[in-house]
Amino acid sequence: MAARFLLVRYEVYDVHLVAEPKVDGVHLSREGRVDQPTEPPRTRLSRDRVLRAAVALADREGMDAITMRNLADHLGVVPMALYKHVANKEELLDGMVDVIVAEIEPAPDGLPWRDAVRARVLAARRVMVGHPWAREVVESRPRPTVVVLEHLDSVIGLLRAGGVSVDLAHHLMHALGSRVWGFSQALFGDGAPPAELEADPAAFDELAVRVPHVAAVVEEIGRRGGHDATTVVGGGCDDQFEFEFALDLLLDGGVRLHEQGWASGPPRSDR
Repeated sequence: MAARFLLVRYEVYDVHLVAEPKVDGVHLSREGRVDQPTEPPRTRLSRDRVLRAAVALADREGMDAITMRNLADHLGVVPMALYKHVANKEELLDGMVDVIVAEIEPAPDGLPWRDAVRARVLAARRVMVGHPWAREVVESRPRPTVVVLEHLDSVIGLLRAGGVSVDLAHHLMHALGSRVWGFSQALFGDGAPPAELEADPAAFDELAVRVPHVAAVVEEIGRRGGHDATTVVGGGCDDQFEFEFALDLLLDGGVRLHEQGWASGPPRSDR
């Protein structure tokens, strides 16, 4: 009986949708009543939707815009609705990192380990360039999530698949450092001169006497047209050329050590 009832209800509902009359575009019920239009149902909130909305908001407006209230407004919900999916802002930031790390493309199959690691690292850099705020957030996280650990595991896995020892892989990961995430820490911060030099440009000549080698490097940079001012992954030296230059040095050194059968020596007894 219940099954028959459901079938009848479905058939009536289907006829109503297809054949109900209209007057000037307004739906009429079979009794001639005007059916009031209803609002389309909202997409249900989920953790994935919250995190992706936060990433999109940061991409558009920067990290200063990432507050629970702003994100709630962006999603058209009250702030308390977000706390069903992320416990607090710290968990939100962890989740945002997970979203972008998941965008990093795997290395193509069949590459030698050096080229595979290089491809994976440059894929990470493309993600960082696409999300200019990401470096700040990645560096701010006090402990890795499982997704973050999976990325690190993938890079170590490429090394190990090429026959690199656990010992050498450990030290190569230290050497690569933040480059595993697609950025490198700039040697001179944002490249701005010391405050006292901004106030007295003539002091540059005096400084060149005190630090002649730095002055020579700065002069060479200027002769070549300066650093890439448009880079979005850290200022100053961290443009694409410098990034790949350092990456290749590290990987080429790793290849040489691997071929030599390098080992760091026995563990220290005081560790």
